[in-house]
Amino acid sequence: MSEVGTGDLGGAVLLGVLQGLTEFLPVSSSGHLVLFQQFFDVGAEHVVFDLVLHLGTLVPVLWFYRDDVRQILTDLVTGEAPWTQRPGVQTAGLVVVASVPTAMIGLGLEDVFESLFSTPSVLVLTFTITGLLLWAAGRFDRSTLARPLTWQLAIALGVAQGLAITPGISRSGTTIAVALMLGLQREQAARFSFLMSVPAIGGAALIKLKDVDPVTIDVAPMLAGGAAALVVGYLALALLVRLVLNGQFTAFRWYAWGAALVAAGIALAT
Repeated sequence: MSEVGTGDLGGAVLLGVLQGLTEFLPVSSSGHLVLFQQFFDVGAEHVVFDLVLHLGTLVPVLWFYRDDVRQILTDLVTGEAPWTQRPGVQTAGLVVVASVPTAMIGLGLEDVFESLFSTPSVLVLTFTITGLLLWAAGRFDRSTLARPLTWQLAIALGVAQGLAITPGISRSGTTIAVALMLGLQREQAARFSFLMSVPAIGGAALIKLKDVDPVTIDVAPMLAGGAAALVVGYLALALLVRLVLNGQFTAFRWYAWGAALVAAGIALAT
């Protein structure tokens, strides 16, 4: 097993590229990190390293949806319409509503989720579930209904996002699949899925980083992995949005089921 540390920037970059690809493509970034950490040991700070990689993929979301972020920030401060009727304020409110169940699930089951990062055998089930969700999104796609995004739908998507913290359950795949089955337009499903990921990823990082001793962190591989995740993540995000709009993203179900078979092989071999 190779240790990701000083002098092993290659391993950190590999995990960063993996994170950038799998964070946005509907195949579960955390599940892949659990698999690859069987071969690249990131040491005692593996959870911190995982969060650094997630922060690396947060920047592409902010940039890709910069117009929405700009509108949210602008409308929160100024605008001609009444405050609650401004589009940016309404979007921000829906993101907050969705973030509540995500935070409750994440904080309430924090220890359970962390324990799963060292349990590759659970990935057999969770990758299979991801594949089934993608299959269901293609089979029961109701995006043509073009339903408006209400606070009730936002809560449902927030619950889906919270449960997708589980390694092997794709966050983007789950939230977009649920949104399509609930009748949101494809573009809106993708956009809201990633906008509501911003507080989820940022909040998780803040909670974890406050307990980290900076002296124990090997900075070089952290930065290398984060940078790789940022660059590759933007390319993967642009690709996924295109696939969602074309109705092709559910084809990743075959990959998820293949990953379940790989996880089963690793579990049997260890």
